[in-house]
Order: sequence, then structure tokens, then C-alpha cells
Amino acid sequence: VQLQASGGGLVQAGGSLGLSCAASGRTFSSYAMGWFRQAPGKEREFVAAISRYGASTSYADSVKGRFTISRDNAKNTVYLQMNSLKPEDTAVYYCAADDTLVRVTSLGPDYWGQGTQVTVSS
Repeated sequence: VQLQASGGGLVQAGGSLGLSCAASGRTFSSYAMGWFRQAPGKEREFVAAISRYGASTSYADSVKGRFTISRDNAKNTVYLQMNSLKPEDTAVYYCAADDTLVRVTSLGPDYWGQGTQVTVSS
């Protein structure tokens, strides 16, 4: 599967931004999907994940209540809606895919897209 993330940009603290990740290749609904991020000088960290048909989601504690992951299997796209953004959310955001939600959240997904930069100014 090939993944293409988009939607990053510059936003003020407290603002909102939406990311999209379009997939191509194998049937999109075959994959659980996730978002990760990497801030300068830090390791890549898990942000959110969603099961193949959207029945289950998982979030990092740092984004719970502010970020929402969703997917549209008809459009082969996964989304990350980010609200109440904070400067510490500044990072390169990556979408990722694997066969199961567990593999995305705990074992590390096999498939990665290129990153999109999100910058939150204070």
C-alpha cells in the first residue's frame, strides 16, 4: 500500500487543522490505519489509530479529547482532525498502515507515508 499524507501547515495555538492520508494499492479496508508524529530531537510517537472498518479507535493520552481519527473506505482515505492545538503538537505527522489495530498501535506498522509538517505557534 502507498500512503500520501497532506493537510499540514501553520496554525496558532488553540486553532484547528485537519490531515488526510490517501491510500492506493491493496484494498484500503484491509488495513488498520494510524497517525504518528515526530518532533525535532524526539522519537516518533503514536498519535491515533483506527480499525479496518472504523469500529475501534485508539489515542495517545496527550491528544485524547482534542484529536479525532476517522476513515472513509470508499475514498481510501484516513483523516486526523486536530482541535485545540498546542505548541507541543508541533511535529512532522506520518500516516501508517498494517493488518491489525494491534500491529499499528503496539508492534509498529509496516507501511508508512511521507510526513506532513504541522507547526503550532504560541
